[in-house]
This record gives sequence, structure tokens and C-alpha cells, in this order.
Amino acid sequence: MLRPFTPLGLLPLLAGCSSYDFIGASDGSDWDSEASYTEAAADTGSNGGDDGLGSEEENDFLGLRPATTSKYVFVVNTERDTVTRISVPSLEVVTTSVGVRPSVVVTSSDYTRAVTFNQGSDTVSIIDAETLDVVEVDVRDNLNAMVMSPDGRWAICYHDLAADDGSDPISGSISYNEISIIDLEDAIHYEAVVGTFPHDVKFTDDSATAVVVSDDYLAVIELGGGKESAPDRIALSADTIDPPVAEEVLLDPAGQYAFVRQYGVSELVLVDLVSRNTSGLLVGANPTDMDLSPDGSEAIVVARGSSELWVYDMADPVAEPAVIAMPNDVVFGSLLMSPDDTQGLLYSTASGQARYGVWDRASDSVDVYSLVKPVSGIGVSPVGGTALIFHSEENGDIATDSPFYDEFALTLIDLDDFFTNPIQLAAEPTSYANAADGLTGFFIMEGSEHVGVLDYETLIHDTQSLPSAPVYLGVLPDTNTAYISQEHDLGRISFYNPEADVADGESELQTVTGFELNSAIDQ
Repeated sequence: MLRPFTPLGLLPLLAGCSSYDFIGASDGSDWDSEASYTEAAADTGSNGGDDGLGSEEENDFLGLRPATTSKYVFVVNTERDTVTRISVPSLEVVTTSVGVRPSVVVTSSDYTRAVTFNQGSDTVSIIDAETLDVVEVDVRDNLNAMVMSPDGRWAICYHDLAADDGSDPISGSISYNEISIIDLEDAIHYEAVVGTFPHDVKFTDDSATAVVVSDDYLAVIELGGGKESAPDRIALSADTIDPPVAEEVLLDPAGQYAFVRQYGVSELVLVDLVSRNTSGLLVGANPTDMDLSPDGSEAIVVARGSSELWVYDMADPVAEPAVIAMPNDVVFGSLLMSPDDTQGLLYSTASGQARYGVWDRASDSVDVYSLVKPVSGIGVSPVGGTALIFHSEENGDIATDSPFYDEFALTLIDLDDFFTNPIQLAAEPTSYANAADGLTGFFIMEGSEHVGVLDYETLIHDTQSLPSAPVYLGVLPDTNTAYISQEHDLGRISFYNPEADVADGESELQTVTGFELNSAIDQ
């Protein structure tokens, strides 16, 4: 099942066959890995490759989201170079200055600090959550993204080319391979060089190791040992001229392995993070998505080209995987698991088909259902009983006389009987969040002065008017109250409580306007 990388000097001796040799499963079984791989790829006419549909897209509706602790919500005010702290439950508002044009705010896992990445001043601001004292640390120029380690000790900043909107002109010169590593506890900055065009950072669960994902390399960084500036760079392909792009990486929760999926390549790269050895791992044709099972014990890969799901044991990834056939008359390229691990939702954002599938994990059967439009994004309620499917204006294969033609929409689906409630939307959804009890969802739309409210038990939706257009939303910690930041010259945030007792004089919507003016709540 594993294939070691073949030295380039041996390639002429392997003409007419694969560039790599196959070896069997590590458990000593008689599984014929080469035959299994050939059968999996047979429908594509080759060993998989690009099927012409392009990459699947996973929409992130939570960009620029506020950061929360058990006591506070921190909201970044990009245009005013400030961060606002909102106390829970008093809703007291205090604002503090940070660097220029803060674009990201996150909080440490122990809730003691908030951290902003300030794209305009090339700095990171470390904020004491209680006192709001700020320590500013310089980072490299021309970066635009930041990820914090699970323990809140480290942050890594890099330049994500896909997120570059051209609003931040290059000052002097730029290398897309250079990153900044910040020790947030001691306010120390390190520099490092990784692979070409970094686009993601993963940390092991214990925060001891960071993995920077770029197009052609994994850069493995051991944190806390004084070697932060000397990452181990691991090549992901033997092709030194036109290596395939690494689209996605899964880390073993135990920190032993990384699974790497490359665009248009019908095998995975398995990286041993301890030995730094790299091997090829068999998979079906044209893998387009990877997910961990909810308990982290399995890696599940969608092989779009061969209409299969490949399930690997994370404790022994070279053991023979389970292979589940999907219907071959519909295209599925992405997977979202339910929180209870009983079902997986299958869909494609690339095919234009108004369909989704349900993978029943008990029987390994896959049933297909119709939708009013193709899928642009998908979510599952926290308790697992309801799916939310978002639809863009793209029409795909639906009829021109459909009321949803050329319209944005979302569909609520009861995952017990798969009854659906499709809802036409005034504009594109930009963010959604779930209440703490898992029974209510909220969403906002681009330029629409409303917050949508979804009842996951009844599938009924409602809308609440806002004073101004929303920017992002979230839910106050351990509550069912949503907060919605909005466009306003001096800052505005509203709090929506669907459980307010209106008959007793409580207001469902409360708004704080003018952060810098210390405004009180407007009923």
C-alpha cells in the first residue's frame, strides 16, 4: 500500500510503468495493492488524474469572525485600528488600539490573551484579556494570514496568495516562501523559509509541532526547542520541474502522520512526522477531499474520479483501507461528517448537479437526493439532526422556470427522514453560527440588513431586521444569543436573543453603537 519515492536516476529503467514501486500492506496481509489501485482507476482511462471539473470548494463563512473567551468577545475594527472587548453577560464595551489595519483576532485556549494580526503595520498585537495591555511584535513584511496553535503559545504568519486581494501593495520586495513564527508568551519573533506559496498551517494537538503546507513542500517545525527558525522541509513530489500542488493536509491527532492530497494525483503522500520519511499511499482515482472522522480515528478520502470513499485507520494508515462504492451516475467530490459519526453528507461544488448523497456508516450504503440548486456550501447542526445546504446564483442543471433560478438559497434538511425546506435568499450568505444548545442557527447576508434565524427542530426560518449591514456574526459563549457586527463609522454591534420574553418587556435585539464613544445600549 505504500510506495517509496524512487530516485530520479532510476526513472529510465522504469519506462512503461509507474515511477514508483508498490509494496504491500504492513500487517502482512495478502492484499494486492497494485491490482486494487488499477481497478479503482479503471473508469477514468488512466491512473485517475484531472477529470476536468476542477477543485472542490469549501466555503469559509467565518472569515474575520470575532474571538471569544468564557467572559469576553473580541471584535476587530479593521478600519479604525482597534479591538473591542465586550463583556458577557453585562455587554460592557471597551476598545483598545492595536496595529494598523488588524485583519484577524484570535484568543488563547486559556482565555488569557487575544491576538491580532495587523496587516497594515506588519505587526502582531498581544492583548491581555483582563487589562487590555498591548504588546506589539514586528513580523515580516507583506504577510496576510495568521494561525494560532491550540495551546495559544505560538502564532505563524504567512502570505496566502489565494487571499491576496491586491489591497496591500508590495513594499520593496517579497518572497512568498518566508514566514514569521511568534512566541506569544515571551513576545519573540522568529523567521523561517518554507516551500513555494504556503497556504495553510496545521498544528499537532499538543502544539509541539507545526506543519506549514505549501504547493510543493511540507515544512515541519518543532516548537519550543529553540529551533523555530530551522524547519525540516519535506518535498512532496519527485517531479522537480512541474510538481503537483498540495491542496489539502490532514494531521494525525497523535502527531505521527500527515496525509497530503495533491491536485489531479490519484495517490496520497503519507509523511511520517517523526522519521520525516515520505511514501506514496494508494487511493482511488482523482481524490478531491479528505476528512477526519469525528473521533479522529479514521481518515476518509473522497475519490471523485472512481466514485469511491477510502477509509484509512489513522493508527495504522498503511493497513488495507475500506473502500465504499458511491453511485457512479452522480458526481460527489466532498464530504462532511455528522458530529455523531453516523452519517456523511456527500456533495460537489464543481459538478453543477443539484444533488447530495447520504452515506450511512452502519450499512455503508449511499442514497442520493435532489435539491433545488447545486451546492455551494454545507453544514450540519451541532446535534447532528439537521443539514444546512447553501446555494449560490449558479444554476447548474436546474430548469429555467424554477423560482430559485438565478437566486441565492439555502435548504434545511431533516436528517432523520430527509424532508427539506428550501428558502430563497435576498443575497449571498457570508457567515453562519449555531446557538450553544445546538437547536438554533443564525446567518447573515452580503449587504442585507437582516440576521436569519433557523429552527433546526421545526425547519422554520425567520429574519430579524438590523440597524445596518452586517459584517460578521457569532454566538456569545455558553448562550443562545447571537452577536452581529455591522458597518458603522464608529462601530456597531447588535445582540439578538431569540429566547427573550417580549411579553415581559424584554427586547430580542439590543445594539451598541459608537464603541469609541462608550455608548450605552439602545433598546
